[in-house]
Amino acid sequence: MRIADVLKAKSSQDVVTITPEAGVRELIALLAEHNVGALIVSTDGTTVQGIVSERDVVRQLHQNGTVLNDTVATIMTADVETCDETTHVDDLMKIMTERRIRHVPVVSGDRLVGIISIGDVVKHRIDQLEFERDQLDHYVHQS
Repeated sequence: MRIADVLKAKSSQDVVTITPEAGVRELIALLAEHNVGALIVSTDGTTVQGIVSERDVVRQLHQNGTVLNDTVATIMTADVETCDETTHVDDLMKIMTERRIRHVPVVSGDRLVGIISIGDVVKHRIDQLEFERDQLDHYVHQS
């Protein structure tokens, strides 16, 4: 199964972005408003300059109590792991596990086309296992 299939199965293909110049307070508001764990940092909404997550905010808050007055650029991760729509889900699961990342932007060329979370990957895997179980159950009851 490919990432394109996971993207199609998501209830929303919208990707929430934020500019590097935006404030951390705005970031927190967008995370809460959209009920997501990470935002793509982008100057134009289509290219990826970075990614910023709830974890980034918490870690910086622990180190610097005034982080709420900073910009997203000061806490974002600039070295972003990405994938494309042809990436195999199992390959992405391995990368996410090894790098301990929960969100991966999906790009086509240099253009942002989606985002995959660890929750999306787990849901896909559970759906796949349930389908296989149902097929085996059907086969057993046919015999």
